[in-house]
Formats: sequence, C-alpha cells, structure tokens
Amino acid sequence: MDYTVLDQSADFFFYFHAAHTAHQQVVAEHLEINQPDTQWRVESSPQRGQRGLRLHASQGPLHVSYTATIEIQHHMANPALVSEVSVFDLPLEVLHYMYPSRYCQSDRLANFANAMFGHLPMGYMRAQAICDWVHHHVEFRSNSSIGTTAAVDTLVERVGVCRDFAHLMIALCRASNLPARFVSGTDYGADPALGPPDFHAYVEVYLSHRWYLFDPSGTATPMGLMRLATGRDAADVAFATIFGRVTSVQPHIQVTAHQDAANSWVLPTYTAMALSTSTTDS
Repeated sequence: MDYTVLDQSADFFFYFHAAHTAHQQVVAEHLEINQPDTQWRVESSPQRGQRGLRLHASQGPLHVSYTATIEIQHHMANPALVSEVSVFDLPLEVLHYMYPSRYCQSDRLANFANAMFGHLPMGYMRAQAICDWVHHHVEFRSNSSIGTTAAVDTLVERVGVCRDFAHLMIALCRASNLPARFVSGTDYGADPALGPPDFHAYVEVYLSHRWYLFDPSGTATPMGLMRLATGRDAADVAFATIFGRVTSVQPHIQVTAHQDAANSWVLPTYTAMALSTSTTDS
C-alpha cells in the first residue's frame, strides 16, 4: 500500500492483518513500513481475533507491506440441516447484528423483505434465497457506487460493487429476523476481467449457533475467502481509515493458494455445502 502524506503528519488505522481465530491460523507474517521514524502498533480484538494497525506517519511517501501465510479450516454442513435460531435464543453478542446500521437500513426494508422472503421455509435456504436474489437483481460494476451508498440505494439503483451487494443482503436478512454481519477479506478466485486482486466484502449469517458465510456478489470462491475483520457494515471494518491530507494509489494485493496432501491442504473449490470459518463469538 502506497501513500503520500501531504501535511506534516497523518494518522492511519488499517484492517489488513489476517484475523487469527480458531478456524483461521496465522502460520507466519511480516510487516514492513518504509518510514523509520513512524510510530505504530498492532491492536487486537480478542473476542473476534481481528487485528488493526494504528500508525502515525510523517510527511512524504509511506509504503506499507504485509505478507502472511494462513491456514483455514472450514466447518461444512448439509444446508438442509442448518436451522434458524429464534430471536429469544440469540446470544447477546449476536443481537447486535439484528439492528439497522449506517449502511444497512433494515428498518426501511421490512415490508419488502417480508413480501419477498417471509413465505419461505425457515433455515439456511432462506438466507441462501436472499443471497441469490441480491446476486441476480444487482449488477456488478466497478466504480458504480460511492462512500455514502447504502442498502436502500443499491435496491433502487440495482448496481454496485461487492460492499454494496453485502450491505443489501445484510439489510434484507436483518429485516427477515436473520442476524447478519459484514466481513472484509480478499477476493481469491475472482475473474481477472473484473480487475486486479482486491479487498473483498462478504456476509455471514448466524444460523444453528454458528456464523455461515455467503458471497452475494458471486465474484470470489467462498472457500478461498480469508477473514480480515467483521462488523455491522463497512463503516466498522474499512481497510484504511485516514486522518489527515493524503494521496494514495490502488493497493497491490496478491493471494496464492497452496495444495499439500501431507498437511491436508486443498485448493479452494465451489461446494454445495454450508461453509463456516467462525463460531458464536469469533
């Protein structure tokens, strides 16, 4: 990641460290910052396993490089056996993801969600139906939205990028009494025609007392999604939040998957199974 700090200094908060959870292990990692006098520290959120880099940079060029080797272990389940959890039985830490948020105005979409999905059988397949509806009714188009675009805008305009797909699915899930949250990661498996590798937004829905992942944009291979951070919406987990006058260029991201039978490593593939790399509190 490359920036130029225009004023005397600027402050950054980054979410690009790979999360370290029970299902995603950080085997090795290395952080490199080109300014020797830069003040920085990595802060952890023990409950979710995610980590943020807090950085105070001086005027001039700033180059930040992060490399890591990650091992992901997927929980797989038969979708027909994954049920919804009643609101009465939701853990307190999950209730947080039932409420409207800045980019996911579920309160404004309640009537629409009920008309479209209220008649469907409860369970994983209802969440999948919402995911499929968003995928088929919104067009993926680069640079088609701005920082203030929210779920209602995407529903009206029917165009967006991965974060817009995620926000709309989350809002429709919450409006259907399904806890849902925003996850930032990387887009392994995306079609090169969509552009160079990038950060990616996807969705987790709380079902059968576990967070199951969905990618409503359909641009990445779900099994290849690598978790960075989770939140109510993109406002909570932006890969870079900057305080000060700064210019930047597009981040350079590269993801390589490894296959190794000795370690039971397999290449990410598409599967009909319900996938999870998280539990109740991570």
